[in-house]
Amino acid sequence: MTEQTLSSADAVTVARAGSQDSYRGPAEWFTGSVRVDPLFAARQPAAGSGALVTFEPGARTDWHTHPLGQTLIVTAGCGCVQQWGGPVQEIRPGDVVSIPAGTKHWHGAAPTTAMSHIAIQEQLQGIAANWLEKVSDEQYRS
Repeated sequence: MTEQTLSSADAVTVARAGSQDSYRGPAEWFTGSVRVDPLFAARQPAAGSGALVTFEPGARTDWHTHPLGQTLIVTAGCGCVQQWGGPVQEIRPGDVVSIPAGTKHWHGAAPTTAMSHIAIQEQLQGIAANWLEKVSDEQYRS
């Protein structure tokens, strides 16, 4: 067997839990208290990234779309997701939510229960999400 020298781009990497700083979800994209724990960033030529996102009760994203879609894997608590024009749907641990490219939607915690999910999305020309207007309290409660 011959030895190969791998470049760092070809090497398997392990990102240790807690090795990336958490940050507060910015108020221009979220309502309420949200924490984002990055899991992995896009690594060329791939364009996918992922984060563990934790929403306190009542917290939620703004309406937004993803140019290449998004997948949510609910890991804890109870939450909600809504597509523009559709009903609010309850989501629980183990649920996998597939959001098609360009679909206007929001997601977040239930009014009285926190919720965490892993969010996975790809970037198109460096853009993973297009943020839109706030979700009103009336829309959230519908």
